[in-house]
Formats: sequence, C-alpha cells, structure tokens
Amino acid sequence: MRKRLLPALLAGATLSLSAHAANNDQWTLPVNIKKLDNGLTVVVSEDHSSPTVGVSVVYHVGMRLEPRNRTGFAHLFEHLMFQGTPGAPKGAFDRIITGGGGQKNGSTRPDFTNYIETAPSSALEPILWLEADRMKTLDFNPATLKNQQDVVKEEIRANVKNRPYGGFSWLDIGQLAFQKWENNHDGYGSFEDLEGASLDDVRAFHRDYYGPNNAVVSIAGDVTPAQAFALVQKYFGGIATRPTPAAGDFSEGLNTQEKRIQQSDPLIQVPAVAVGWKVPARGHRDQAPMAVLAELLAGGDASMFYQGMVKGREIALRISSGFGLVGPFEYDGPTLFTVTSLYKPNSSADAMLAAMDEEIGKVAKNGVDPAVLKRVKTRMQADWNNGLENILGRADTLGKMQTLWGDARIVNKVPGWIDAVTPADVQRVAATYLVPANRTVIDRQPAPRAPAAPAAPAAAAPAAPTK
Repeated sequence: MRKRLLPALLAGATLSLSAHAANNDQWTLPVNIKKLDNGLTVVVSEDHSSPTVGVSVVYHVGMRLEPRNRTGFAHLFEHLMFQGTPGAPKGAFDRIITGGGGQKNGSTRPDFTNYIETAPSSALEPILWLEADRMKTLDFNPATLKNQQDVVKEEIRANVKNRPYGGFSWLDIGQLAFQKWENNHDGYGSFEDLEGASLDDVRAFHRDYYGPNNAVVSIAGDVTPAQAFALVQKYFGGIATRPTPAAGDFSEGLNTQEKRIQQSDPLIQVPAVAVGWKVPARGHRDQAPMAVLAELLAGGDASMFYQGMVKGREIALRISSGFGLVGPFEYDGPTLFTVTSLYKPNSSADAMLAAMDEEIGKVAKNGVDPAVLKRVKTRMQADWNNGLENILGRADTLGKMQTLWGDARIVNKVPGWIDAVTPADVQRVAATYLVPANRTVIDRQPAPRAPAAPAAPAAAAPAAPTK
C-alpha cells in the first residue's frame, strides 16, 4: 500500500499560512486548504500581483493504476477528457478557455494525471464549471473513442517510433529496471492494447478514478480563499463520492545486479547511453540528498559529469538527467534517476560508465566541498522558487504536492530540505544508490546501414539534333 507520511487533513478544515519570509532567504507561499464533504480537496494560493489565475485539477491516477492489458489507458483517458460532455459538447472546452485569452493542457504521469488552465481571473468561474462538468461524466461514444485511439497512436509514432532515440531514456529503461508490472509496463501504450479499450472500459475508469474524493482542485492567483472555496463548493460540492479501488503495493527494493542491454536505432548517427539508478522512496530521509546529488552530478554545464566527460575526457557530446517524467519531489512509487548522454563514436558505453563511476566515486570517497555544495543548493532553491512565481506552475505544484504528500504546504518545506543536506548526506547517498549493482544501462547504437547499390552505367549522351 502507499504510505502516507504526513497526517491526513481533517474534513472541512481550512488551514492558512500568510505570506511572509521565514528568514531573509526563504519565501513562504500562502497556502489555504479545505476538504469538501464529498472528499474533494481544494488548495488556494492568493496572489493579486496580476489579474490572472492558474487552475490545476490533479487526479490520483496514472500509469501505475491503469488496467492490465490496457497499457497506455491512463494516457488515452487524458485525451478523452477534452472531447466533450453532454453539457459541454466537443469544442466547448477549448472555445471557452482560449477564446478569453486562456491556455490549457493536460499530462499523464506514473502517479497522477493533471489538467491545467490559466486565464484572466474573470474566467475562473467558467473554468471551474467546465472542470466540474467533466468530473461528473463525459460524452462516451464510439466515434470519439476511435478518434482518440488514433490520436494517441499517432503521438506514439511521433514521439517514440519515428523519433531518433525514441523513448529509450524514459520509457525503455523503466521496463528494464523494475520488476513489478505496475512499474515496468509501457505506460505510453501498445497499439494492440489501445485498440482493445472499449466504451465500458472508459466508463469504468472514469467512475473509479475521476471522482471528487480522488482529486485535488488547486487555484493560484487573483482570488481570495473565501471566493475560491465558495466557487468550488458551488460547482463541485454536489458531485457524489465514488468508491476508488485500493492501490496495490508498488514498492520495490534496490536492484542487486546490474541490468544492461544494447539496442539498435536506424534513425540515429551517434550512439547514446541511458543509465538509471533506483532512488529512495518518497519521504525517505535520502530523498532530498538524492535530489542534490543528482544536480551536483548532472545538473547542467557546471556539473561533475559534464565537466568530466564533455569538457575533460571529451568522450561525451551532451548530457542530460531527470527523475523519469517528473521532478525529484513529484513521485509516489519506485522511480529512477536517469542520466542520458550522446557519446562519440570512437568511445563506448563501457568508457562512459567508467567515467561516471569515477565521478561518483570521488563523491562517495571524499564527499563534496562545502562551497560547491552551497552553490548547488542555492541554484536548486532558486529554481524551485522561480517555478512557483508563475501562477500556473504554482497551482500545479500545489495540486501535485497535495495529491502525493497529503499536504500542499510541502512547497514551503522543500527549500529547507534542500538547505539541510550536508556533505555527509551526499556522500552517503552516492555510496548507497549510485552503485553498479543498482544500475540499469541501455546502449543505443546506430543500426548498420545497408551498402549502397552500385551505380548504374552512365547513359550515352544524346546526339545533337541536326538542322
């Protein structure tokens, strides 16, 4: 079962933190939380710096919870949520939001699906009406389902099958690294499984996972908490609670033996390697140190990997990193810290791994210079706060923190968690998690090219025309 490390919020309770600086370096967001009688949690962050609002509706369902033999179903359903309802036919959602200068989007991740909008504050009420309307029900019909099945398949073609390097660094590597089906299946979806989804599947998924008790409505911007709570109560309060299936046990321990494969890619000319290590569980004391270590090793041009392999040894062309499809504080199940690098054809995956091990070994053996660590932590704190300056980013982060951690006020704790990381913490997590036995490696190689066909004999030049 998923572990909740923070106490659950009391039903109906409203909690508030006023905006103030805890110290000269720490910005504290106003966070107000209320839980409706039907189980819907509402989060509001008041900010009158511009006449705009950001809204994020986060459902606690993602790739880990989709039905077996229906890979990609959570992603498919995200698309279906934009295809209309009996009360707002297809096109109404787009027209109402974008027609007033707003923007919208949605995304599916392992542990949540989020729907986001930003618009002038005068559009908040229509946005909430639209979100409540599609929480109640959708326009379930065969034509829409078939259309969106085709849309998702085309997205898979564009982003994986027909793209150089495809999804090897965020899709394939998880299938290799994890043991449990919930963690290692193709969450983007196989064509066979997508085509097998029926209208009954769609109705059941909406019934089971899109109820108010499995959702968070987060609002940031030019609105008071009282106004926002009243509007959410008006439009969402009458939606009945629906039973949500109990979550399974997705937990996995660290790997004890390196996993490694080589893949061939006909669309690339330069080899690449993706290396993933299982990371601490959400809420573990090593989560923040792991996030800091990841930034130290692979966070940009100043990182140890970039300086050691791109600039120093000159064996790599480019290095990037991440925690799957989410940030280091946005997961609720087994996750990888993944480093991806294009490397020079005269090098090898073995050379890349040896270079990474050497840089990791420096940290595991000698720790990190306090001044360097301070710079890394300061940059991470600045990036975190910058993401919260944008009202849509703020609303979405608050919604995700409430969904995953059980308390949106985590946004005000993350900078302190980062600041508290010590050189000893970084040294410990390097020696514990970034070891070969816990490592998964995919070496993506250019496919051998077929030899060119011999040139055809040159045709004789035509005779000059006679007069």
